[in-house]
Amino acid sequence: MDAPRTRVVRRPVHGVLLIDKPLGITSNQALQKAKWLLRAEKAGHTGTLDPLASGVLPLCFGAATKFSQLQLEAAKTYEAVALLGVTTTTGDAEGEVLERRDVDPAQLTPERLAAVQQQFTGPIRQVPPMHSALKKDGKALYEYARAGIAVERAPRDVVIHALELALTHDSQAQPAIKMIVTCSKGTYIRTLGEDIGAALGCGAHLTFLRRTGTGGIGVERCITLQQLEALDEDARLACLEPPQALLADHVHVTLDSENAGRFLSGMRRRGPWPDAPAVAVFGDQPRALLGVGHIVGGELVPDRLLSPLEIQQILEGTPRPQASGILEKL
Repeated sequence: MDAPRTRVVRRPVHGVLLIDKPLGITSNQALQKAKWLLRAEKAGHTGTLDPLASGVLPLCFGAATKFSQLQLEAAKTYEAVALLGVTTTTGDAEGEVLERRDVDPAQLTPERLAAVQQQFTGPIRQVPPMHSALKKDGKALYEYARAGIAVERAPRDVVIHALELALTHDSQAQPAIKMIVTCSKGTYIRTLGEDIGAALGCGAHLTFLRRTGTGGIGVERCITLQQLEALDEDARLACLEPPQALLADHVHVTLDSENAGRFLSGMRRRGPWPDAPAVAVFGDQPRALLGVGHIVGGELVPDRLLSPLEIQQILEGTPRPQASGILEKL
């Protein structure tokens, strides 16, 4: 008879874990693995990466989950490869082939690529793919797609902040386009690859996708799940960045003890501050993140606050592991 499995003892963990998500797993699977490794009570991710995509995936724990929406809104950078001459049902290598066309590399001149690059830079409109998690009548589009049903999708406005296209080849020496894209939220890189292939007159589908940055966070700051698992518990906790790691673009305001207490109670504070739409607010004794707000007309208005307990736990650090809380194998 197998020995009974000891239950994981969860604990309050606050911060941001920057994961380099591997291929083949969902963002939620990566989140649940990291949550288990840290024995965290509360966790959430900041926007999904497809199983066929790798790269930057910030995971939020405890108080940091209050700011995860900011990363959802942030611009993101991807590296991708689109194989030319082949279109698929999903816009990527997972789908069935719809059409094959001959590709003449001589037609893919630098001038033509530059023209297409300019065509897809700036504000553009995309029709969301059927194989996506967008919902229609309470049902994800991919569920309709799996049932062989195509539904009408309204085009969406997105922004391609920067785009670089270069001719390359896949492992079978077939012509492909390498793309480096910085884009707004809601952009489908699969759709961008398909649309670029259509503009080149030969069609295309994505064979490689890697997110290299989101909201100023680059992949060089990330750790893999395999590396995280190899560490002891103290070293894993040391990988966490503070919640304010998500607030790099915010103006910083520091309040004295009296005003910090009132701000934490949801009260507006007056000061000599210029208007600012996004403010990270700190207390000064001790220095601690209190929450975020905005400034209008010299008034600091609370938007999202940490609780006194969360602030105390962050200042004290995460509790030491309890002797009874050994990790169970996933």
